[in-house]
Amino acid sequence: MATGIVIGLLIPFLGTMFGSAFVLFMKHDMPARLQKALLGFASGVMVAASVWSLLIPAIEAESSRGAWAVMPAAVGFVLGILFLLAIDELTPHLHLGDATPEGPRSHLSRTAMLALAVTIHNLPEGMAVGVVFAGAEEGVANISMSAAIAVSLGIAIQNIPEGAIISMPMRAAGNSRTRSFLIGSLSGVVEPIGGLLVILLAAWLTPILPYLLAFAAGAMMYVVTEELIPEASQGTHSNLSTIGFAIGFVLMMVLDVVLG
Repeated sequence: MATGIVIGLLIPFLGTMFGSAFVLFMKHDMPARLQKALLGFASGVMVAASVWSLLIPAIEAESSRGAWAVMPAAVGFVLGILFLLAIDELTPHLHLGDATPEGPRSHLSRTAMLALAVTIHNLPEGMAVGVVFAGAEEGVANISMSAAIAVSLGIAIQNIPEGAIISMPMRAAGNSRTRSFLIGSLSGVVEPIGGLLVILLAAWLTPILPYLLAFAAGAMMYVVTEELIPEASQGTHSNLSTIGFAIGFVLMMVLDVVLG
């Protein structure tokens, strides 16, 4: 099981690396229409993972409480939103396509603030993978190891376009192809690290795993509504982001049900 957990934690990071590698052979900036479709796809994967892989298991884990089974999921979800909101307010960062940084005033470079924005984005994804594997390891919430792998694969698939969306603007900002690739790849390091920390603490966290599952879901939904959807809506109106969302949602839902 230990080998499976290690592989599961690394799969999302490999997805980010693969996507970041696009900058090594693409000569021009990513087309706006393609970026919209990829952002929509990423949103669909994250929403489906939040519902099917996190919130539903969190509620099922408390089924013995009857109508009150939904409370841990509701509390955890709200706390996840508030946690990301606090980090967003307290960390200087710059979103893709924006000229004005958010958060406290800082002397950090644009590259560093872009990296911080991506770290904020990837943190809940790493937590989601870690908490699902912790649930599978502890036998909580009827989560199987196959279901945990499904979440890992879904996040990895979502990370492929995300890696490209990060590395390509880095190249456009004047960084070398190699540096852009490394920055894009390193943006995903927080995911296996965050997931591993959750798993290492699983024995102590078992009583509150339903809250943690919902917490990760809330944090992921915050990223979708605060960053991905607004970025996908910028510029000329297009339905590509909606189509991408539908494809991402269905793909993640199928993975969760088939492998779960």
